[in-house]
Amino acid sequence: MVRQIIIVVILLNWQWISAQPALMDSVTLALYPTYFDLSEALQNPDEVIKLNLRKKKLKEFPKEVLLFKNLQYLDLSRNDIKTLPDSIVVLTQLQYLIVSRTGLETLPRNIGGLKNLRHLNVNQNSLGVLPYSFGDLENLEVADLWSNELEYFPESMSKLKNLVWMDLRNILIPAANQEAIQAMLPDTKIEFSPPCNCSW
Repeated sequence: MVRQIIIVVILLNWQWISAQPALMDSVTLALYPTYFDLSEALQNPDEVIKLNLRKKKLKEFPKEVLLFKNLQYLDLSRNDIKTLPDSIVVLTQLQYLIVSRTGLETLPRNIGGLKNLRHLNVNQNSLGVLPYSFGDLENLEVADLWSNELEYFPESMSKLKNLVWMDLRNILIPAANQEAIQAMLPDTKIEFSPPCNCSW
């Protein structure tokens, strides 16, 4: 009896895993249909791979987005979203997260749980720090942090071995701190503005 239960559990797990869509490469994902209306997307949540809610006058992160378990691309830019919930990590397939020009003040403390995230765009916001778990974004390739108020970069960033490019322009960073950031990521192309004559 116990053996039969174990076999059933294994089969159910295998069916769940096999039902998950494979992560798409950037070209395939770019050509994939995009949902632009949240209500329409909610009619077939399992089919939603790309969701663009740009300029929808949102006042907060729409919790319904967490129902799209197969989501790989999410654009929430140009809304009025100050925070993202820690629960965003349930979107385990997410590869692209775009939250630019929303007034974003913080990133989820556990953002490192988004293990498949490759492209993060949070430019033109009010971020002051990057959470320590930022360094756990092991597949991150692009981090667009341009024009924020960042004054803290965790040492965990040294683990971002796949990070190809990071934009830190239009952020006041002293020369010594720029050097320290680059030293953490020696193989990453980092864009800086001229160093400020300031202290953190």
